[in-house]
Amino acid sequence: MGMMDFVRSSYDLGEHFTNTRCQTKDIEEGIGGTMTQYWIAPDGVLYWIDYSHTSDFVELKEGDDGYDDERKLLNFQWIPNGTRGGVRVHPITKYIEIYPEQWNGKWEDWPRCKIHFKYGKVQDYEDVTGR
Repeated sequence: MGMMDFVRSSYDLGEHFTNTRCQTKDIEEGIGGTMTQYWIAPDGVLYWIDYSHTSDFVELKEGDDGYDDERKLLNFQWIPNGTRGGVRVHPITKYIEIYPEQWNGKWEDWPRCKIHFKYGKVQDYEDVTGR
């Protein structure tokens, strides 16, 4: 099935798609998904949640917490550096389809929503479940 991207919408997209974690493979061109997180704001603007540069990849030295003498070449660890990350407008113009990450019914009935973005803002959307 591959990797997905995650979308949480504060914009009203209907019962199954608002304020819940949804998945998609449609945002990133040609690669399907990279586990990137997106947020649709209440005004319909799409944002990319950017956690880059929030941790440093450091080599553990003998005596450091987590150091393992048996793992000579693998004594590295991601350490949070205090940078908080941010959000950036994602100005795509395209149609994407999202669906809730969790569903307790038959897969054929899994809710699906098609959203049209123009320059990163929702233009319209439609529940396409069962089509």
